[in-house]
Amino acid sequence: MKSVLTGIFWFTLFHVAAASYHLVMDHSGQNFFNGWNFIDNWDNTTNGDVNFIDQQDATSQKLAYVSGTGNAIIKVDNSTNVLYPNKRNSIRMESTDFYPVGTLFIIDALHMPFGCSVWPSIWTKGAAWPNDGEIDIIEAVNLMNNNQMALHTQPGCSHTTPQNQVGSSILNDCSTGSGCTVAETKQNSYGSGFAAASGGVFAAQFDTSGIYIWFWSRADLPDSVKQAATSSIADTSSWGAPSAAYPSSSCDISKFFGAQQLVIDITLCGDWAGVQSVYQSTCHTTPTGNCTADNIWGPGSPRYDDAYFELQSIRVFSAASPSASSGSPSGTSSGAPSTTLKSAAATNMQWFSGAKTTAQAILGAVWVVVVGAFVV
Repeated sequence: MKSVLTGIFWFTLFHVAAASYHLVMDHSGQNFFNGWNFIDNWDNTTNGDVNFIDQQDATSQKLAYVSGTGNAIIKVDNSTNVLYPNKRNSIRMESTDFYPVGTLFIIDALHMPFGCSVWPSIWTKGAAWPNDGEIDIIEAVNLMNNNQMALHTQPGCSHTTPQNQVGSSILNDCSTGSGCTVAETKQNSYGSGFAAASGGVFAAQFDTSGIYIWFWSRADLPDSVKQAATSSIADTSSWGAPSAAYPSSSCDISKFFGAQQLVIDITLCGDWAGVQSVYQSTCHTTPTGNCTADNIWGPGSPRYDDAYFELQSIRVFSAASPSASSGSPSGTSSGAPSTTLKSAAATNMQWFSGAKTTAQAILGAVWVVVVGAFVV
């Protein structure tokens, strides 16, 4: 009986530490741009100096396309001489699918947009913002050299920095304008350093136990992340401490977050990159010290030659049953997730998240052992 209980104990520890996911959406290769809506409007959400254009114009103007190497290129117009007071063309894409609690996003990038006035982001948002929350996975501005992560919610959600977070907390109230933000402390998470290191991979786990975001440079990728391209299972147990950790103990995920829609966009200047103090902190040698005057008008090259994403893939995984998946692994969108997926994901037990503490794992193991003893 002792050996049986010992086996149960170690099996339980392993099972608690490892969350397995199956692939429900694969944006890569020639299918990368399937399953997205292109926004056709000026940037009326962050007041950036850009016009977002539709997919037909984005394709014809070579602002969104698949390269000869099979990577997705999403960029700011760098070929037009923009005259005052016009705005520069850019891209905002939103996924046609919404993904519920129980989802894992993995983003493999070779290059991210950077430069004075440039404000790129890859993030998620609920259908009713801010009621259904927002998760900023990749976001930075101007010539920053590190990525910044954040949550945006209604009042009542906060960030109490856990011991297993490697990033540096900046703000803790998720309902403020900047959200509860965490700065990446690992090297080469943004800018020229990111590009020189052949990019890297970001992962975001959207779980009942909390929201967790990781970053790895290309040379530091865990094996399970490397295998994500060919396997429908992503094992989070070997990933180490996340860059940003938002445990449900200080923010009830089921209360503050609904199903999330992926967004990719690049704006210019606006409410963050264009704030004078922010702009001048990294772009202090520009002629006037004014984001718009220094960058938007005039020729696009070389100002915006680095203002592009080069993405190998964005893959979405679910902890729900494969029969309830929200999208096709081929990359073809199937619309909003089914009710079955939402229900299955929402009832995932907290014990089986991939970002659990040792104390929870031990408590779960003890529970199984006690039950096993009574059964035997």
